[in-house]
Amino acid sequence: SDHKNVARCAKFSPDGKYFATGSGDTSIKFFEVSKIKQTMLGDSKEGSGRPVVRTFYDHVQPINDLDFHPISPILISGAKDNTIKFFDFSKTAARKAFRVIQDTHNVRSVCFHPCGDYILAGTDHPVAHLYDVNTFTCFLSANPQDSSAAINQVRYSGTGSMYVTASKDGSLRIWDGVSAECVRPIIGAHGSVEATSAIFTKDERYILSSGKDSCIKLWEVGTGRLVKQYPGAVNTQFRCQAVFNETEEFVLSTDEQNNEVVIWDALTSERVSRLPSGHTGAPRWLEHSPVEPVFVTCGNDRSVRFWK
Repeated sequence: SDHKNVARCAKFSPDGKYFATGSGDTSIKFFEVSKIKQTMLGDSKEGSGRPVVRTFYDHVQPINDLDFHPISPILISGAKDNTIKFFDFSKTAARKAFRVIQDTHNVRSVCFHPCGDYILAGTDHPVAHLYDVNTFTCFLSANPQDSSAAINQVRYSGTGSMYVTASKDGSLRIWDGVSAECVRPIIGAHGSVEATSAIFTKDERYILSSGKDSCIKLWEVGTGRLVKQYPGAVNTQFRCQAVFNETEEFVLSTDEQNNEVVIWDALTSERVSRLPSGHTGAPRWLEHSPVEPVFVTCGNDRSVRFWK
Protein backbone atom coordinates (compact mmCIF):
# COMPACT_ATOMS: atom_id res chain seq x y z
CA SER A 1 0.00 0.00 0.00
CA ASP A 2 1.09 3.58 -0.57
CA HIS A 3 0.88 6.75 1.45
CA LYS A 4 1.10 10.13 -0.32
CA ASN A 5 4.36 10.87 1.48
CA VAL A 6 7.07 9.00 3.42
CA ALA A 7 5.80 6.05 5.49
CA ARG A 8 7.42 6.82 8.85
CA CYS A 9 6.26 4.29 11.45
CA ALA A 10 4.18 1.15 12.05
CA LYS A 11 2.64 -0.73 14.97
CA PHE A 12 0.83 -4.07 15.39
CA SER A 13 -2.10 -4.52 17.76
CA PRO A 14 -1.33 -6.75 20.80
CA ASP A 15 -3.37 -9.62 19.30
CA GLY A 16 -1.60 -9.25 15.93
CA LYS A 17 -4.90 -8.89 14.03
CA TYR A 18 -4.27 -5.33 12.89
CA PHE A 19 -1.45 -2.94 12.21
CA ALA A 20 -1.33 0.77 11.49
CA THR A 21 1.18 2.96 9.67
CA GLY A 22 1.85 6.67 10.06
CA SER A 23 3.05 8.97 7.33
CA GLY A 24 4.61 12.29 6.50
CA ASP A 25 1.33 13.03 4.68
CA THR A 26 -0.24 13.33 8.21
CA SER A 27 -2.50 10.31 7.65
CA ILE A 28 -2.69 6.95 9.43
CA LYS A 29 -3.55 3.79 7.53
CA PHE A 30 -5.16 0.89 9.36
CA PHE A 31 -4.80 -2.67 8.03
CA GLU A 32 -6.41 -6.01 8.82
CA VAL A 33 -3.80 -8.80 8.72
CA SER A 34 -6.25 -11.56 7.68
CA LYS A 35 -7.31 -9.53 4.62
CA ILE A 36 -3.70 -8.99 3.59
CA LYS A 37 -3.09 -12.75 3.84
CA GLN A 38 -6.16 -13.42 1.67
CA THR A 39 -4.81 -11.00 -0.92
CA MET A 40 -1.38 -12.68 -0.84
CA LEU A 41 -3.00 -16.08 -1.42
CA GLY A 42 -5.13 -14.63 -4.20
CA ASP A 43 -8.34 -16.16 -2.83
CA SER A 44 -10.01 -12.92 -1.76
CA LYS A 45 -13.65 -12.36 -2.69
CA GLU A 46 -14.39 -9.39 -4.92
CA GLY A 47 -13.74 -6.22 -2.93
CA SER A 48 -13.28 -7.93 0.44
CA GLY A 49 -9.55 -8.42 -0.02
CA ARG A 50 -8.71 -4.74 0.00
CA PRO A 51 -6.05 -4.67 2.73
CA VAL A 52 -6.41 -1.06 3.87
CA VAL A 53 -9.27 -1.09 6.30
CA ARG A 54 -9.42 2.69 6.55
CA THR A 55 -7.49 5.92 6.74
CA PHE A 56 -7.55 8.31 9.70
CA TYR A 57 -6.97 12.02 9.10
CA ASP A 58 -6.65 14.37 12.04
CA HIS A 59 -3.04 15.56 12.34
CA VAL A 60 -1.58 18.61 10.62
CA GLN A 61 2.07 17.47 10.79
CA PRO A 62 3.86 14.14 10.10
CA ILE A 63 3.12 11.13 12.33
CA ASN A 64 6.09 9.97 14.44
CA ASP A 65 4.78 6.93 16.32
CA LEU A 66 1.70 4.80 17.02
CA ASP A 67 0.44 2.45 19.71
CA PHE A 68 -2.60 0.28 20.39
CA HIS A 69 -4.49 0.17 23.68
CA PRO A 70 -3.81 -3.20 25.39
CA ILE A 71 -7.52 -4.09 25.63
CA SER A 72 -9.85 -1.55 23.98
CA PRO A 73 -10.12 -0.89 20.20
CA ILE A 74 -8.15 2.34 20.45
CA LEU A 75 -5.16 3.49 18.42
CA ILE A 76 -3.06 6.48 19.47
CA SER A 77 -0.67 8.56 17.39
CA GLY A 78 2.05 11.04 18.29
CA ALA A 79 2.98 13.72 15.77
CA LYS A 80 5.10 16.75 15.03
CA ASP A 81 2.05 18.96 15.68
CA ASN A 82 2.63 18.42 19.46
CA THR A 83 -0.48 16.24 19.86
CA ILE A 84 -1.43 12.70 20.81
CA LYS A 85 -4.69 11.65 19.13
CA PHE A 86 -7.06 8.80 20.01
CA PHE A 87 -8.90 6.86 17.30
CA ASP A 88 -11.67 4.30 17.89
CA PHE A 89 -11.23 1.60 15.25
CA SER A 90 -14.38 -0.29 16.29
CA LYS A 91 -16.44 2.45 14.58
CA THR A 92 -16.03 1.75 10.88
CA ALA A 93 -17.13 5.22 9.74
CA ALA A 94 -14.84 7.12 12.12
CA ARG A 95 -12.05 9.05 10.40
CA LYS A 96 -11.26 11.64 13.07
CA ALA A 97 -9.84 11.42 16.59
CA PHE A 98 -12.31 11.28 19.47
CA ARG A 99 -9.81 12.63 22.01
CA VAL A 100 -6.70 14.78 21.80
CA ILE A 101 -3.85 15.41 24.24
CA GLN A 102 -2.12 18.70 23.53
CA ASP A 103 1.55 18.48 24.48
CA THR A 104 4.07 21.32 24.61
CA HIS A 105 6.62 19.57 22.38
CA ASN A 106 6.94 17.51 19.21
CA VAL A 107 5.63 14.05 20.24
CA ARG A 108 8.28 11.68 18.92
CA SER A 109 7.18 8.45 20.63
CA VAL A 110 4.08 7.09 22.38
CA CYS A 111 3.50 3.99 24.50
CA PHE A 112 0.53 2.70 26.50
CA HIS A 113 1.09 1.30 29.99
CA PRO A 114 0.10 -2.42 29.94
CA CYS A 115 -2.99 -1.58 32.04
CA GLY A 116 -4.09 0.99 29.45
CA ASP A 117 -4.65 3.83 31.94
CA TYR A 118 -1.45 5.75 31.23
CA ILE A 119 0.49 6.90 28.19
CA LEU A 120 4.16 7.75 28.01
CA ALA A 121 5.17 10.37 25.47
CA GLY A 122 8.76 10.85 24.39
CA THR A 123 9.18 14.37 23.02
CA ASP A 124 11.78 17.00 22.21
CA HIS A 125 11.85 17.48 26.01
CA PRO A 126 14.55 15.37 27.78
CA VAL A 127 12.15 13.56 30.16
CA ALA A 128 9.14 11.48 29.18
CA HIS A 129 5.70 12.97 29.74
CA LEU A 130 3.36 10.60 31.59
CA TYR A 131 -0.37 11.13 30.95
CA ASP A 132 -3.35 9.78 32.85
CA VAL A 133 -5.67 8.64 30.04
CA ASN A 134 -8.83 9.43 32.03
CA THR A 135 -7.93 12.91 33.29
CA PHE A 136 -5.22 13.99 30.79
CA THR A 137 -3.12 15.04 33.79
CA CYS A 138 0.56 15.19 32.84
CA PHE A 139 3.27 14.02 35.25
CA LEU A 140 6.93 14.86 34.72
CA SER A 141 9.73 12.91 36.32
CA ALA A 142 12.67 14.72 37.88
CA ASN A 143 15.10 15.68 35.15
CA PRO A 144 18.36 13.76 35.63
CA GLN A 145 21.33 16.12 35.46
CA ASP A 146 22.90 14.16 32.62
CA SER A 147 19.81 14.42 30.40
CA SER A 148 19.26 17.31 28.04
CA ALA A 149 18.49 15.66 24.71
CA ALA A 150 15.23 14.86 22.95
CA ILE A 151 13.79 11.35 23.26
CA ASN A 152 13.59 9.20 20.13
CA GLN A 153 11.72 6.30 21.71
CA VAL A 154 10.00 5.37 24.96
CA ARG A 155 8.75 1.84 25.70
CA TYR A 156 7.28 0.14 28.77
CA SER A 157 8.38 -3.29 29.93
CA GLY A 158 5.76 -6.06 29.75
CA THR A 159 4.49 -5.53 33.30
CA GLY A 160 4.90 -1.75 33.27
CA SER A 161 7.29 -1.89 36.23
CA MET A 162 9.92 -0.07 34.13
CA TYR A 163 10.25 1.96 30.98
CA VAL A 164 13.22 2.78 28.78
CA THR A 165 14.06 5.92 26.82
CA ALA A 166 16.42 6.13 23.83
CA SER A 167 17.74 9.66 23.39
CA LYS A 168 19.27 11.82 20.69
CA ASP A 169 22.46 12.13 22.80
CA GLY A 170 23.12 8.40 22.32
CA SER A 171 22.06 7.40 25.84
CA LEU A 172 19.55 4.90 27.15
CA ARG A 173 17.82 5.42 30.48
CA ILE A 174 15.85 2.90 32.51
CA TRP A 175 13.10 4.40 34.67
CA ASP A 176 10.98 3.08 37.52
CA GLY A 177 7.44 2.62 36.18
CA VAL A 178 5.82 3.77 39.43
CA SER A 179 8.03 6.57 40.77
CA ALA A 180 9.21 7.71 37.28
CA GLU A 181 12.75 8.02 38.65
CA CYS A 182 15.74 7.20 36.49
CA VAL A 183 17.13 4.01 38.03
CA ARG A 184 19.89 3.33 35.50
CA PRO A 185 21.39 5.65 32.91
CA ILE A 186 23.50 4.04 30.17
CA ILE A 187 25.34 7.14 28.98
CA GLY A 188 26.80 6.95 25.48
CA ALA A 189 25.17 3.59 24.76
CA HIS A 190 25.52 4.50 21.08
CA GLY A 191 28.46 6.85 21.42
CA SER A 192 27.67 10.48 20.73
CA VAL A 193 25.14 9.76 17.96
CA GLU A 194 21.42 9.13 18.39
CA ALA A 195 20.00 6.06 20.10
CA THR A 196 16.97 5.41 17.88
CA SER A 197 15.16 2.46 19.47
CA ALA A 198 15.03 0.53 22.75
CA ILE A 199 12.74 -2.33 23.82
CA PHE A 200 12.61 -4.79 26.72
CA THR A 201 12.71 -8.55 26.34
CA LYS A 202 9.56 -10.31 27.58
CA ASP A 203 11.29 -11.40 30.81
CA GLU A 204 12.36 -7.75 31.42
CA ARG A 205 15.99 -8.82 31.96
CA TYR A 206 17.42 -7.24 28.80
CA ILE A 207 17.01 -4.24 26.51
CA LEU A 208 17.63 -4.34 22.75
CA SER A 209 18.71 -0.99 21.33
CA SER A 210 19.78 0.49 18.02
CA GLY A 211 21.43 3.74 17.03
CA LYS A 212 22.90 5.87 14.27
CA ASP A 213 26.31 4.34 15.04
CA SER A 214 25.11 1.31 13.00
CA CYS A 215 25.19 -0.79 16.19
CA ILE A 216 22.47 -3.02 17.59
CA LYS A 217 23.13 -3.91 21.21
CA LEU A 218 21.70 -6.06 24.00
CA TRP A 219 21.97 -4.69 27.55
CA GLU A 220 21.44 -6.31 30.93
CA VAL A 221 18.76 -4.33 32.80
CA GLY A 222 20.06 -5.12 36.30
CA THR A 223 23.61 -3.91 35.68
CA GLY A 224 23.51 -1.78 32.52
CA ARG A 225 26.18 -4.09 31.11
CA LEU A 226 26.55 -4.62 27.35
CA VAL A 227 25.89 -8.32 26.72
CA LYS A 228 25.80 -8.72 22.94
CA GLN A 229 26.16 -6.85 19.66
CA TYR A 230 24.52 -7.66 16.33
CA PRO A 231 26.91 -6.30 13.67
CA GLY A 232 26.72 -5.74 9.95
CA ALA A 233 23.81 -3.35 9.31
CA VAL A 234 24.58 0.26 8.40
CA ASN A 235 22.19 2.87 9.83
CA THR A 236 23.19 6.51 10.08
CA GLN A 237 20.21 8.39 8.64
CA PHE A 238 16.81 7.25 9.91
CA ARG A 239 15.23 6.25 13.24
CA CYS A 240 16.28 2.66 12.69
CA GLN A 241 14.37 0.01 14.67
CA ALA A 242 15.83 -3.21 16.04
CA VAL A 243 13.13 -5.70 17.07
CA PHE A 244 12.69 -9.31 18.09
CA ASN A 245 10.53 -11.80 16.25
CA GLU A 246 7.51 -13.14 18.16
CA THR A 247 9.53 -15.89 19.91
CA GLU A 248 12.59 -13.68 20.59
CA GLU A 249 14.78 -16.23 18.77
CA PHE A 250 15.76 -13.67 16.13
CA VAL A 251 16.63 -9.97 15.94
CA LEU A 252 15.51 -8.00 12.88
CA SER A 253 16.61 -4.61 11.60
CA THR A 254 17.30 -2.70 8.40
CA ASP A 255 20.46 -1.83 6.49
CA GLU A 256 20.28 1.58 4.80
CA GLN A 257 23.47 1.15 2.80
CA ASN A 258 22.44 -2.12 1.15
CA ASN A 259 18.67 -1.52 1.30
CA GLU A 260 18.10 -4.80 3.12
CA VAL A 261 16.27 -6.38 6.02
CA VAL A 262 18.84 -8.14 8.21
CA ILE A 263 18.09 -11.03 10.59
CA TRP A 264 20.37 -12.35 13.35
CA ASP A 265 20.22 -15.30 15.72
CA ALA A 266 19.39 -13.56 19.02
CA LEU A 267 21.44 -16.00 21.09
CA THR A 268 24.61 -16.37 19.00
CA SER A 269 24.38 -12.88 17.33
CA GLU A 270 25.21 -14.64 14.05
CA ARG A 271 23.69 -13.08 10.94
CA VAL A 272 21.30 -15.63 9.44
CA SER A 273 19.64 -13.71 6.61
CA ARG A 274 19.83 -10.60 4.43
CA LEU A 275 16.72 -9.86 2.38
CA PRO A 276 16.45 -7.16 -0.33
CA SER A 277 13.86 -4.76 1.09
CA GLY A 278 12.03 -4.17 -2.18
CA HIS A 279 11.73 -0.48 -1.27
CA THR A 280 13.06 2.24 -3.55
CA GLY A 281 15.60 3.72 -1.17
CA ALA A 282 16.21 2.23 2.26
CA PRO A 283 13.35 1.27 4.59
CA ARG A 284 12.91 3.64 7.55
CA TRP A 285 11.03 1.43 9.99
CA LEU A 286 10.51 -2.25 10.76
CA GLU A 287 7.84 -3.67 13.05
CA HIS A 288 7.25 -7.37 13.83
CA SER A 289 3.98 -9.03 14.80
CA PRO A 290 3.79 -10.02 18.50
CA VAL A 291 2.09 -13.34 17.69
CA GLU A 292 3.30 -14.79 14.36
CA PRO A 293 6.20 -14.69 11.87
CA VAL A 294 5.12 -11.62 9.89
CA PHE A 295 6.54 -8.10 9.85
CA VAL A 296 6.07 -4.74 8.16
CA THR A 297 8.56 -2.30 6.64
CA CYS A 298 7.92 1.38 5.87
CA GLY A 299 9.79 3.34 3.24
CA ASN A 300 10.86 6.70 1.92
CA ASP A 301 9.23 5.47 -1.30
CA ARG A 302 5.86 5.99 0.50
CA SER A 303 5.17 2.26 0.49
CA VAL A 304 4.32 -0.19 3.26
CA ARG A 305 5.44 -3.78 2.70
CA PHE A 306 4.05 -6.83 4.52
CA TRP A 307 6.37 -9.83 4.95
CA LYS A 308 5.72 -13.39 6.04
